[in-house]
Amino acid sequence: MSAVPPIATSTTAPEKATLSASDWEQAALELIAEKGVSSLAVEPLARRLGITKGSFYWHFASRDELLEQALKRWERRDLEHLARSLDADQPAAERLAEFILRTSRQNRSHQIHAALCAASDHPRVKPVVERITQRRIDYLSKAFCELGMHEVAARHRARLTYTSYVGYIQLQIRGMAPERGSEEFEDYVRHAIETLLNWRAPN
Repeated sequence: MSAVPPIATSTTAPEKATLSASDWEQAALELIAEKGVSSLAVEPLARRLGITKGSFYWHFASRDELLEQALKRWERRDLEHLARSLDADQPAAERLAEFILRTSRQNRSHQIHAALCAASDHPRVKPVVERITQRRIDYLSKAFCELGMHEVAARHRARLTYTSYVGYIQLQIRGMAPERGSEEFEDYVRHAIETLLNWRAPN
């Protein structure tokens, strides 16, 4: 008598292959961007992806492991973008102006950043936010030093630039910033660039 084949369950190999760990990580970041870190849970995320939660456990042992891997993914991506922009071969003034211009354009990365800042007391989120903040300020300080600023002044200007970035994201999220493409928006961007880069080396 032949053996009865096992009944398929939600964790069978075909479903394992349906989504990769990378897919789950990206979906987690999308959910965080839209609803915050506290919204991240396996079951609603599986529903969002149209798959049973059983496939999740092929890749991750827990929700916290998914969060940790998703944060690592975002941090790697952030470092790549930062190095590409502020470590480019352009003159420092052009790199800084481009940074300010980009930060005024709301995108998914900015939404993720805002959500992480809102959850910066979370034990897994806090070190990531701290590292990213420090790294961005370091890159900005380096660029301001290239303009001829003294190291202390460059550090202050970097913090001021980064503070304006974080604050502007918060205004965008609350619908309190000028609408993209409007005359007021373009005036703001020009003003921010002129103000933050307005510096002359002492004679």
